[in-house]
Amino acid sequence: MARPIPIGVRGEAAETVEWKHTLSAHHPELPPVYSTPDMIRLMETACFYALQPFCEEGEITVGISIHVEHRAASGIGTRIHAEGELEFFDGRFYTMRVRAHDGTQEIGSGTVGRAVVHVPSFIERMREKARGG
Repeated sequence: MARPIPIGVRGEAAETVEWKHTLSAHHPELPPVYSTPDMIRLMETACFYALQPFCEEGEITVGISIHVEHRAASGIGTRIHAEGELEFFDGRFYTMRVRAHDGTQEIGSGTVGRAVVHVPSFIERMREKARGG
């Protein structure tokens, strides 16, 4: 990333809870509420949207750490909104403050770490790794 990213830059993502997003979809004995992995995925998406406009050709950011709490349940049909805001960066590593809410209350918050990856180089490294190199 050659372009400077201002602290406080934000991204957002939203989705409506469907059965596929619930604990029940993974384990039928669990209740049909929004799963923590789906909340984290939505938070990661918001972070991606915040940073992607600053990436150069062939670059993306990927998640490298997650420190979040999921404190409230949300049922099917609930609209979940996630936000990611740049709090800190060190070279190609970024710390994003994240939160998710369901229109009534905050359901989760924390931080997500992201790193810049040059996709063509990354794919080549993965090919070499698969070949045992």
